[in-house]
Amino acid sequence: MKKILITGGAGQLGISLKRIFDSKYEIISTTRSKNLKVADIYLDVTDPILLKDVLRMTNPDLVINLAALTNVDLCERNPELAYSINVGGIDSLVNTFNGPIIHISTDYVFDGVSGPNKEGDQTNPLNVYGSSKLVSENLLLDQSDDSLVIRANVLYDYASRSSASFLNWVIESLEKGKEINVVDDQWNNPTWTSSLAVVIDRSIDNGLNGLVHWGDGDWISRYEFANKIADVFNLKKSLIKPIKTSELDQIAKRPLKGGLDSKFAQTILNLEPPAVDECLQNILEQK
Repeated sequence: MKKILITGGAGQLGISLKRIFDSKYEIISTTRSKNLKVADIYLDVTDPILLKDVLRMTNPDLVINLAALTNVDLCERNPELAYSINVGGIDSLVNTFNGPIIHISTDYVFDGVSGPNKEGDQTNPLNVYGSSKLVSENLLLDQSDDSLVIRANVLYDYASRSSASFLNWVIESLEKGKEINVVDDQWNNPTWTSSLAVVIDRSIDNGLNGLVHWGDGDWISRYEFANKIADVFNLKKSLIKPIKTSELDQIAKRPLKGGLDSKFAQTILNLEPPAVDECLQNILEQK
């Protein structure tokens, strides 16, 4: 049985991967958190000595790197921290592990002028987060021919322990009767973590390398996404108020027409991206 080490395994995607891989692979899930309830081993990927020890102890056939600093405004406030995690982590992996690496990246490597973007489109990140992820992509692909970068966007699932989830925020705010402001000028194709986990699984089966995009089936604004959540979870849509990105006064610039064109991955992996409504219904039934 193939052994897979997952870095950053305590997040939503890591949990989805463990669920999908459960009987297929031997999974070692690691986390930077001291709380090991949802992961097996403590690992800070920016610590090369600790990383070397963990790799020697576990001897994986493949590493899936989910470890990242994804708080866009925090990255903008602290570029050194962003680069130490988002670039330093993959640098440590490339220089310590000889096998294939699957690395998750983002549509924020683009400027959001003409999304959804294809793999060959010109990158032009608007913020530190996007820049750090682009550097990490290039570092991996320049040094490892058998590795894979998968760009994804607006990952979501429902997990009570995860405060970073847009889905959690919408559901919990509306359940409390709280009015929320949601931008109607940022466009993406929100992607269920279980959908991306299937893509990763199929990529391993096919020995895929290089660069691919994945986004689920609906290219919608964040405001439309919030309304779909309210519809499926039977919550009060009138509490959702549309605003413009410029009104948020955020530290980091956001791409507006984001999202990813995943036709290439759909073809080579023989997968059809699910609709947002279908994914939300599945989440509701599992909640």
